[in-house]
Amino acid sequence: MVATAASPQAKLQRLSIVVPMYNEVDNVEPFVTAVHEALADYDRPWELIIVNDGSRDGTQQALDEQARLRGPHVRPIHLWRNFRQTAAMQAGIDASRGEVIVTLDGDLQNDPKDIPALVDKLINEDLDLVAGWRQNRQDGMLLRKIPSRIANRLIRRITTLEFQDLGCSLKAYRASVLKRIKLYGEMHRFIPAWMATVTSPARMAEVAVSHHARTRGESKYGISRTLRVVLDLLAVNFFLKFAGRPGHFFGGLGLGVSMLGGAILSYLAVLKLLGESIGGRPLLWLGFFCVLGGLQFLTTGVLAELLIRIYYERGEAAPYHTSATAPSDDAQGWHRPV
Repeated sequence: MVATAASPQAKLQRLSIVVPMYNEVDNVEPFVTAVHEALADYDRPWELIIVNDGSRDGTQQALDEQARLRGPHVRPIHLWRNFRQTAAMQAGIDASRGEVIVTLDGDLQNDPKDIPALVDKLINEDLDLVAGWRQNRQDGMLLRKIPSRIANRLIRRITTLEFQDLGCSLKAYRASVLKRIKLYGEMHRFIPAWMATVTSPARMAEVAVSHHARTRGESKYGISRTLRVVLDLLAVNFFLKFAGRPGHFFGGLGLGVSMLGGAILSYLAVLKLLGESIGGRPLLWLGFFCVLGGLQFLTTGVLAELLIRIYYERGEAAPYHTSATAPSDDAQGWHRPV
């Protein structure tokens, strides 16, 4: 049965909006106001979780003031220092209580008015992810658009996910699926790829959303972001293919390198038997180090298998530190339709 926005099934889908902020004091009040205006007619309970990622410009005080003025459904979370966007987003996801989670940036380049459409599509079409696509980006060509296009092409090629704009933070998720993955490092750009490890890409969609030029504050990103994407893609590719079996990756390398070294040494052994001198040949050293390197890869594969079992059998440490606590009563702290 397909849920509609007005059906009892849809009304059970409480919404948590997760927003990381870093040094955005000028955007705090306009952003919170924009979210309330966008959800003025929203017919389900919702909460706004804004994660202050160690800001030093008064963002913390501005968020606390908005929480005091707006009510307990506005929930600031203050990280002890700047842990960067991925950790801040994970902190908000961990603190969320809704069955649907929406993430977006707090610089007002993402438009909160797009939130209801993304959530309705997620619920009505029974999806696990609906990603925003900034078709008409209002960014600089050299520092933002070109790096983004390069990054998106690389991501599509490596992950085989046909998303046009994986860099857009505005996304709606089914919380039960999103919370099965943990984000570390700079992996917030690859959340759809990580979700593909626990759900089908057929349960993901992409829709066009609005995008605005930044009018307050300064951008935290530049051309270096593309370089970080390239490095992160190596890790993503590894985890997508070998997360549960790292021994196959390192073992395959080890066997290949060892076989190459064995073939070289066998060739030199034949030459030796034929009476030729091989002591001064560079191939002798190459063969020796190939065999040695292959053994090291095989040993690394065994150790990786042991580590992956520890990873799955024990809880992971959180990539951030905060003193925030969730409301003791799950029925409290929601903005409910009147």
